[in-house]
Amino acid sequence: MSHVLRRAAAALPSLPLSILCLATILGLLGSPTTTQAAQPNVLLIYADDLGWGETGVQGNKDIPTPHIDSIAKNGVRFAQGYVAATYCSPSRAGLMTGRYPTRFGHEFNATARHSGLSLKETTIAARLKSLGYATACVGKWHLGGEASQDYYPTNRGFDEFYGTLNNTPFYHPTQFIDSRKSLDIQNIADENFYTTDAYAERSADWIERNQAKPWFLYLPFNAQHAPLQAPQKYLDRFPNITDEKRKYFAAMMSGMDDAVGLVLAKIRELKQEENTIVFFIADNGGPTQSTSSQNGGLRGFKMTTFEGGPRVPFFAQWKGTLPAGKVEERPVMNLDVLPTVVAAAGGKLDPAWKLDGVDLLPYLTGKNESRPHETMYWRFGPQWAVRHGDWKLVVSRKEAAGAGNNLAVAKPELYDLAHDVSESKDLASAEPAKVAELQKLYDAWNAEQAPPSAVDQPRKPDGKQNGADAKPGAKKAGAGKKRPAKS
Repeated sequence: MSHVLRRAAAALPSLPLSILCLATILGLLGSPTTTQAAQPNVLLIYADDLGWGETGVQGNKDIPTPHIDSIAKNGVRFAQGYVAATYCSPSRAGLMTGRYPTRFGHEFNATARHSGLSLKETTIAARLKSLGYATACVGKWHLGGEASQDYYPTNRGFDEFYGTLNNTPFYHPTQFIDSRKSLDIQNIADENFYTTDAYAERSADWIERNQAKPWFLYLPFNAQHAPLQAPQKYLDRFPNITDEKRKYFAAMMSGMDDAVGLVLAKIRELKQEENTIVFFIADNGGPTQSTSSQNGGLRGFKMTTFEGGPRVPFFAQWKGTLPAGKVEERPVMNLDVLPTVVAAAGGKLDPAWKLDGVDLLPYLTGKNESRPHETMYWRFGPQWAVRHGDWKLVVSRKEAAGAGNNLAVAKPELYDLAHDVSESKDLASAEPAKVAELQKLYDAWNAEQAPPSAVDQPRKPDGKQNGADAKPGAKKAGAGKKRPAKS
């Protein structure tokens, strides 16, 4: 009840507290459903190209991430958290809709360049907006807008957008929009403007401005995506890392952790922590060779269907509702965010939406002991995978170019993830019945998917793309600033 009174007081500061208490109680008694004031806020943080082995709670001891780690320690760490696509734009398409992106043709990044997230799809922002939420997107959108403003965040359910339409350098970001000023692409001339820091500051400001009503903030950082760029203040934290690429990666991640800390601190300052659901998820696995992003012993990397592609850091916090410090071993997916938060907000999950995600709250609070997903699927061009229980059938690009990468004739490989998470022992020959069972499941699902709405250009076999192999660059305070490498 206390968060209800605080939100009411913020909305009507001139009324005596006793009147506010009475009005709030009468309002609660008169409503059979969750009231607008009691609806939880939602903070959805999406990291870019952050491998499963990064962050402290995932086992990285070289780059402290206390603020990101606090989300897992105060809530739930999903040991088997997945995304529905193995790279940038399709992963976001699944997150925003709660549906496999291949259902509506969003299989490749090219869709974001040629059009965008299908206008027939309804985003999580639009669904929460219909329930009375203030909504904002701060960061990298990557779901269209280059071809038409119809695909801008502000036309997809978001009240406000501050960020870039696509991948960008961290300094002098390209395709940058601040909807408070206009919807035109803006030039950022400030030499000290660093996207990670700027996104944190705008997020904290927006939360404070919208504290009087339920809010949804989508915060998709462009960290840890290439190009590797960081201010000197973050580089100075890692004098013992001698590899230049890894040092810049560490500095970028330290900056992102500070940014997460700033936003979480604002929520605590406003005494909204117990009424705010926080998710921290990466959009796909790390492109290790190009940025050093580590996948914690998993096979594969970004843009592959081995575990290193879709399995990611995945944490959730809702103080007082979700258990603290819980490690959840059941597989979940980014598609589950939309139904989880819509249900928490008092919305009804309509079967007509044809969601692939599920409401996770019954599973996390002990009301449902089964798995949220018995079967999961991925399709990325000729690469594909199906996980059923702990068995996984997969066709994926190998770690090196050349032999073994003719996916048109590749035989599916079978792995028992319960005993072989690194996918090192192919059991296909030993378990032909299991191969046939999973192949049948995949074929049935695949028949339901749409053809790609646009096809990407071929990518390099090591995962380098969008400036990923650009030379790292820093900005130093004072004279003698070094201009960052362009993507």
